[in-house]
Amino acid sequence: MGALDGLLVVALEQAVAAPLCTAKLADAGARVIKIERTEGDFARGYDDAVKGQASYFVWLNRGKESLTLDIKNPDDKALLERLIAKADVFVQNLAPGATTRAGIGAEELRKRHPSLITVDISGYGEEGPLAEMKAYDLLVQAESGLCSVTGTPEGMARVGVSVGDIGAGMNAYAAVLEALIKRGTTGQGSAIKVSLFDGLADWMNVPYLQYAYGGKAPARIGLGHATIQPYGAYACADGQVMLAIQNEREWARLCAEVLGQPSLATDERFSTNVARCANRPALSEAIEAVFRTLPRAQVVEKLKAAKIAFASVNSVADLVGHPALRLVPVETPEGAVEIVAPAAIVDGMTPGLKPVPAIGQHSEAIRKEFAA
Repeated sequence: MGALDGLLVVALEQAVAAPLCTAKLADAGARVIKIERTEGDFARGYDDAVKGQASYFVWLNRGKESLTLDIKNPDDKALLERLIAKADVFVQNLAPGATTRAGIGAEELRKRHPSLITVDISGYGEEGPLAEMKAYDLLVQAESGLCSVTGTPEGMARVGVSVGDIGAGMNAYAAVLEALIKRGTTGQGSAIKVSLFDGLADWMNVPYLQYAYGGKAPARIGLGHATIQPYGAYACADGQVMLAIQNEREWARLCAEVLGQPSLATDERFSTNVARCANRPALSEAIEAVFRTLPRAQVVEKLKAAKIAFASVNSVADLVGHPALRLVPVETPEGAVEIVAPAAIVDGMTPGLKPVPAIGQHSEAIRKEFAA
């Protein structure tokens, strides 16, 4: 049994953020009814990499029932309201104001159903000067300043996965779990509002604090860390190795046991983390002067012996065969595939994932179950 067995989640959702939240709820045992337009969630068409199906959709919609509705149709609208009346959680990420105009906004629903938990996911919140702005992941990465600290000195870059959407979905999921705990104590639901911008702005707290109080934003340094050194990728004779120093003890060990230069640890240019950040080019030159004379395998052995944290700079192809990668099977309309397992392992177990639905696969059964 899942922790959320017996709970009903109704999701008027599309794309990534809301579907991620409800996928996590489904993994935990909740029944999730996904409301789709007759043409389906547009994320179904993002790509066709997975047996002709979109990778985003396969990842984010396991364990859900698909019901196609036209909420402008009075009968379909009435069906949706009957579903919501029996739901524990209602999640939506339509355009700001769309559900309010349809008569199913959070405020109205909470008046009718005090125990209901409502979740509204938006780009910039439902009020304020940016409320009506279209907000796709990369746009919010740019608007939040994330792109300004991502990339190389020569240019900014997008974070390579949809972190704005993913962050919003995870924030919503955590807030729903908190609201369920509260409801178990008080009997009252909650009105949850999550925006992509708020999530990324929260994650930008360190750059924000450094600029607001230190007067300087962190620099873009590619495969390196702006405020901890040495922490990044360094060239060896036949490739790169990523290493990370977190304290002065590790720095002294790196100098003595890996670089063979114990005096480097007390060199005034490198004797503190602040000094090492200020003298990053000279620091990198000192490290790579040694590493470039050695094959990567030998550098790795030295790092292991000195108990210095390190990593390989892997490709996606390397991830596919990675020894730590956990995969789980999931059924799709085009057959079984494997996806990366949910991160949490509870009591030694990863939840089994239920199938990904075809468009409207459960419409007939749900219409009968929730008939007037």
